[in-house]
Amino acid sequence: MATIRDIAREAQVSVATVSRVLNEDMTLSVTPQTRQRILAVCEQLNYKPRKAKKKAPTVAGQRHSLGMLLWGSNEQEQQDPYFMSIRQGIENQCMELGFDIVKSIRMYGDSPEYQDLSNLDGLFVVGNVDPHDLQEIFPKPDRTVYVANTPEVGEIDAVIIDLEKAANDVISYLLESGYRNIGFVGGKEYMHRLERTMCEIPEKRRRAFENIMRENKLYRERNVYIGDWTIQSGYRLMQTAIAKGDLPEAFFFANDPMAIGALRAIKEAGLSVPDDVAIVGLDDIEMAAFASVPLTTVKIYSEQMGRSAVNLMAERLRGRDVPLRVVVPTKLVLRESCGAKRK
Repeated sequence: MATIRDIAREAQVSVATVSRVLNEDMTLSVTPQTRQRILAVCEQLNYKPRKAKKKAPTVAGQRHSLGMLLWGSNEQEQQDPYFMSIRQGIENQCMELGFDIVKSIRMYGDSPEYQDLSNLDGLFVVGNVDPHDLQEIFPKPDRTVYVANTPEVGEIDAVIIDLEKAANDVISYLLESGYRNIGFVGGKEYMHRLERTMCEIPEKRRRAFENIMRENKLYRERNVYIGDWTIQSGYRLMQTAIAKGDLPEAFFFANDPMAIGALRAIKEAGLSVPDDVAIVGLDDIEMAAFASVPLTTVKIYSEQMGRSAVNLMAERLRGRDVPLRVVVPTKLVLRESCGAKRK
């Protein structure tokens, strides 16, 4: 007999997404095509829903209703699976712990400035959202958990990764491997506000790259390329770098999609990875291992970030009053795109 996990695997979505589609959860942000694909797989596998079991109360003998505020649109999430994986981690862990996500809001498309979330028991905030604005729609900082952001507000819990350490690990590895002329490709980082404006903030990967290269007296401003975090941007920026000449021996890309786009531009130029130029990304999205040249990258445990956020929320609902920050570690994953040079 087919299960929800079977459907999720065939439809290439999370278990939580399948469950919410089958339960006709209209707060779920999913495209009509994805919803139809899930229903088609159910019919194909002859899925028969089991009789619903009464869920046990989760905390202090009662159910809790939670919300999720996501900085990006569906399209932005599709282009950068990092945030999608965080969201799926939150949804999966909530389902396993018996929490209800009754409200999902996106900064672009859902008019968050007009929302009143004060009736929720807790709120997950994914990405760089201004915490001071958030007070207007959810005035419960002790029931707020930020993921992939570190707001300087005392009562708020947060789950983060150390992006500067991840970048330092990459550059240190490249230097130890004998590379000296190293480039950087990334994007701009913004703090997003509820009225859908934003202000630029320092980008930690770029800052770490510049600091370590300057310390080694190897920094060259001409080797820094800034785009918009997408595959297309990585492709165009690498074309620009190749056309400029004096191509760096290696590039650190601030995310995997941009690195994957660059691989195509390098191939089209008749160059070889890693013989002519080495490439290192960051995220270790699923596509990284199956790129035209398997991508050396930094693994970010993004689904675990989402799950850890739910665990923090559960502790808060049980009465913890000390704010906590969980730093999820990263890991350098070596593949074919970054062959070691001889010194």
